[in-house]
Amino acid sequence: MKFDIYNQDGKKLSTKINLKNDVFKTDSNEHCVYLAIKSESAAQRQGTHSSKTKGEVAGTGAKPWRQKGTGRARVGYLRNPARVHGGTAFGPKPHKYTININKKVKINARKSILSDKVKTDSIRVIDELKFNDCKTKSFVTLLNSLGLDNKKVSCILGNYDKNIYLSTRNLYNVKTNLVQLVSIYDLINCDFLILDKKSVEYLNNNLSK
Repeated sequence: MKFDIYNQDGKKLSTKINLKNDVFKTDSNEHCVYLAIKSESAAQRQGTHSSKTKGEVAGTGAKPWRQKGTGRARVGYLRNPARVHGGTAFGPKPHKYTININKKVKINARKSILSDKVKTDSIRVIDELKFNDCKTKSFVTLLNSLGLDNKKVSCILGNYDKNIYLSTRNLYNVKTNLVQLVSIYDLINCDFLILDKKSVEYLNNNLSK
């Protein structure tokens, strides 16, 4: 599939780039997208919550009074969960929330999102993304030239560029990622994707069958 390429001035070039059909023109699998995003969201949870058990709260471990002969109810520990200042029964403890999914599910999720973006004309391919300085104004000018002002944008780069990263970090509606590291959530949580030629080549080579 041939796709239009733009330069940094927002002008459409005469040349086109090839998008592989088995990556950018596949049937959408919403369940794979759901599982992949659920896995990514779960992995971000720290799981460090912790409550104190009866053995961890402050207090004596001595038996408060003898077992028999006082006329009172028997008690062995003042810090059991049934008493004031006692520990917590079945409270949260640190644990991992990771959800493992198959590699093919992640790949299908990426293909589904990219294909949907192509269907809705929500992808812009730039021949080369490169700034000589790190000014936010430079990237805003690029967005305006592409007609993407006031749109939520994910900018995907083939190689790390410090100037582009610094130029976009103050824009609340723009997020910049390397194509090797971009999450499935960042792909779907935007109105438009901006890709450079190297990122398209990476996707064509690594997501194709």
